[in-house]
Amino acid sequence: MAITLRLEPEDEKALALLAEAEGVSKQEATVRAIREAAARHVREDKVRRLSAAARDRYADLLDRLGQ
Repeated sequence: MAITLRLEPEDEKALALLAEAEGVSKQEATVRAIREAAARHVREDKVRRLSAAARDRYADLLDRLGQ
């Protein structure tokens, strides 16, 4: 599936700089940025879930340690 990406001039410059820095095309830089952002969100969600589960599991212990 192909899409057209419309960027503001400053975003176009940023993309060009990113692509140049990575030695790839602007298309490849865009795809990489999307994938990295998606992976980061997945990791952050996983950490939040695990942290919440640990807080629930060890709530009594954490309360005692806090006293």
